Amino acid sequence: MREPDQLLLHSSEMTFPSTGLQITPDDAGWTYISLRTVRIAAGATFSYASHEDEVCLVPLQGASYVESDGQTWQINRPGNVFDGKPTALYLPRESSFTITARTDCEIAITGARATEVFPARLIEPDDIEVEIRGAGNAARQINHIVKPEFSADKLLVVEVYTPSGNWSSFPPHKHDVSDMPAESDLEEIYYYRIDPPTGFGLQRLYTAEGSFDHAWVIKDGDALLVPEGYHAFAVAHGYTGYYLNVLAGNETERTMQPADDPAHAWVRSTWSDEQNQGVTSWREIDRRVNAGAGNRNS
Repeated sequence: MREPDQLLLHSSEMTFPSTGLQITPDDAGWTYISLRTVRIAAGATFSYASHEDEVCLVPLQGASYVESDGQTWQINRPGNVFDGKPTALYLPRESSFTITARTDCEIAITGARATEVFPARLIEPDDIEVEIRGAGNAARQINHIVKPEFSADKLLVVEVYTPSGNWSSFPPHKHDVSDMPAESDLEEIYYYRIDPPTGFGLQRLYTAEGSFDHAWVIKDGDALLVPEGYHAFAVAHGYTGYYLNVLAGNETERTMQPADDPAHAWVRSTWSDEQNQGVTSWREIDRRVNAGAGNRNS
């Protein structure tokens, strides 16, 4: 495991235009996944070549056109990441593309080294399955953008919304050993946003044998590299946490199968479908758990 200060990365100043994060497999010291965030001013363009990577362009804010190989798509996000699902775009390896911003926009270019080529595909909001996972103050919303069933080689992409004061990625779990079907071996990046951005979260990462055990204060625009170990996240009361997860590995089956920390796995037995009955979003989780506490608009 790398030193703690090598795993947590900070975005540059969030202005338009600017480059936020640039994480390559070489930077991270692993094999597959990458993340680049770019902020493009309205009317400006940004060009990129994916080379060995298959990529998914996930708008975090704003609207743009993407042109690649003679085709043009529109991608966008209503408001920011807390305002609704995106229209995203998957492109295969060896793709060159140009983004033209219709409005000021921020785009996450998620990537994974790939050997197979799959067709380009626009991912519309209705294609993104929403899952409510956990219960009580461990309930959260998952948006499945590039899920295991998606026609891709190795890349997996999800968004996670953690309501005020709640936990996510809980119970702490890991996916650093190839032990299918019980556990898949996956690299992972977390890219965080906090609403309002003055808030914070807490992220713990630790190994089973205890050789590494560290927690970080997470601020808006941070990213964490997760090469191995159990991990769990919590957001401060009064704030909403968001993270974009990028994952990939070399399993023969496309899966996100985790292994829970045995010390905390028991909490799953206390959850039931009835506890989340009627809940369809992180906002409804917040209303149910907090009943207006920590809500500035209450």
